[in-house]
Amino acid sequence: MSNTEHEEPILRTSPARLGKMLAILLGIMVVGGAIFFLNYDYWNSYLPTAGKIQEGLGSHAAPVAGTATATGQTVEVNLAFMESPDFKVYAFNALSGNDKNPDVHAHVGDKIIFHVINKGKSFHAFGVTASKEGPGPVIDGTEVGTADNPLKPGKGGDATFVATAPGEYYYICVVPGHRELGMEGKIEILPAAGGAAPSGAEVKPTGNKVEFTVSFVMSADFKQYAFDALPGQPGTNPDIKVKSGDTVTIHVKNDSKSFHAFGVVVDPSNPSDVLWNSAVASPDNPLKPGKSGDVTFVAGAPGTYHYICTVPGHAALGMDAKFIVE
Repeated sequence: MSNTEHEEPILRTSPARLGKMLAILLGIMVVGGAIFFLNYDYWNSYLPTAGKIQEGLGSHAAPVAGTATATGQTVEVNLAFMESPDFKVYAFNALSGNDKNPDVHAHVGDKIIFHVINKGKSFHAFGVTASKEGPGPVIDGTEVGTADNPLKPGKGGDATFVATAPGEYYYICVVPGHRELGMEGKIEILPAAGGAAPSGAEVKPTGNKVEFTVSFVMSADFKQYAFDALPGQPGTNPDIKVKSGDTVTIHVKNDSKSFHAFGVVVDPSNPSDVLWNSAVASPDNPLKPGKSGDVTFVAGAPGTYHYICTVPGHAALGMDAKFIVE
């Protein structure tokens, strides 16, 4: 063989080996793609530090300075993250109806305890903010999970919020984008007794005595619940107005065909937290149809409260009226 002749090329692989290599690469791509899309919401929820700084999320300082005198009142709120099957609607507790994103009502100095659980199939995190839009800044101590370390489905936790100033706050999912999809509820914080004593403080009796009579009523199809008259009729759910320190007597009648109980509360969604020993009967021992009961108590600090049926669910169905203390 001369020096100018070419030797036969030496093959570094074979069609069979090339096929195996391509199959391995394709398998890696398929598995990687499956992992990504099965956890898409988690990857989508991650916001790098630079993004947080840009959006003003780096600081979680409370937007309201100062401290509040504790009232001794505790408002407990149960919240569950959930989404629609097509992941287009996000909400707390229910995707529609009265139970969706329930409003929370309290006073300055009241302790609000949120019991949060993730009942959805996505990743979520909880917080309270004074901001009307966006995922924050979140008030210190109100976080359950974070956008970087969210709650997995089935997980939960508790958060405590004590407002130092009246106004409107919001509980939200702090994962970017989830608030805009519907995970937002309002927290209405009233002044501590309208600028007087906190709602849980002792008040001096005025010596003035007032009496009111209210009746539980329901529609024949059990779809409408109210006091005195059904929704749309004159006199339904009348306001009760008294002065702080008045001795109030409430005469309660059950003119319906179901079981009911009476009480004055701060938050209608928390019927177990009855104020001022104002209960007539209880969910465990309610008033039977046709029965009645009375209660006498001293009205506490000024503010707008609610008198409700304390049987769970009945206030949301309509047995919820204002009890105004001036």
